[in-house]
Amino acid sequence: MVLNLDKATVDSFGDEWSRFDQRDMPHEEAKRHFDAYFSVFPWDKINESSEGFDMGCGTGRWARFVAPRVGRLHCIDPSSALAVARQALKLQHNVSFHQASVSNNCITPGSQDFGYSLGVLHHVPDTALAIKSCVSLLKPGAPLLLYLYYAFDNRPKWFRFFWKSSNIVRLLICSLPPNLKRFSTDIIAAFVYFPLARLAAFCAALKIKVDLFPLSAYAHCSFYTMRTDSRDRFGTPLEKRFTRSQITSMCASAGLVNLKFLDSVPFWCVVGYKSLIQ
Repeated sequence: MVLNLDKATVDSFGDEWSRFDQRDMPHEEAKRHFDAYFSVFPWDKINESSEGFDMGCGTGRWARFVAPRVGRLHCIDPSSALAVARQALKLQHNVSFHQASVSNNCITPGSQDFGYSLGVLHHVPDTALAIKSCVSLLKPGAPLLLYLYYAFDNRPKWFRFFWKSSNIVRLLICSLPPNLKRFSTDIIAAFVYFPLARLAAFCAALKIKVDLFPLSAYAHCSFYTMRTDSRDRFGTPLEKRFTRSQITSMCASAGLVNLKFLDSVPFWCVVGYKSLIQ
C-alpha cells in the first residue's frame, strides 16, 4: 500500500490548522485569495451536478467557496485538520470528508468531474506520483487545478539567494517542538513579513514597481495571513519547489493536456485536463 505522505509533515499541518483555522481571516481577503488561485479554473465546465475533490483540504478554506457551486465535493486530508474542515463546513450538506492520503483513498478512479489541490503536493515524498494519483480519479476531459511552490525560475539570481538563505532558517525551525515552532514563526511574521509587506504597500502607493520586492505578495494581506504563511513556510518539515518546465513535465506524464499556467502571483498555479486518450 502506497500512502505517499510524510508523517512529520502531516502532524505539522494538523498542528498548524488547529491553530490557524482561518475563521479570523476577513471574508473579503479569503475571497480575494480564492479568486486568484481559481482564476484559471474552467468554471464554465462545472455545474450544480458536478462531483469533485479537494485534495489536502486542510481547514476547508477553498471548499467553503467551491461547495456551493457544485453537486458533491470530497474533502480529503490525512491530518487532524479534517476535524477543523468538518466544523467549518457543517452547513454544507453536499460535502463528504475522507481522512486519507493522496495515493490511498476511497474515491472511485475515473469518477470525478473536477479536482484541485492547492499548496499540498509539494509537501509529499513523490509529487509526480501524487499528481498521477489525482488524475486517476478524474473522468476523461475533467480539469485538475494545481498550485505547487515555484523554484524562483522567473526571478533573478539575487532573489533565489534570498530564498536559499531563508531556507536555512526553515530547516532549523521546522525541527523545533510545536510551541517553540509557533513562537519562532510568529516572530518572523512580526519582524520580517509585516515590515517588508507594508513597505511594499507604501511603495506601490507611490507608483513604485514592487514585483521583485521580497514578500510584496503580502502587501495587502492581514497580519493573520502573514502569521499563517510564516508557520506554513518555516514550520513544515518537507518542502519541495519546482520550475514551470518541471511541472509541465510531471503533468504531461500524469496524462494532463492543454495546460494553462497563471502568469502572475501565486506561482505556479496551473490547470490541465485529463486526456481523452487513455
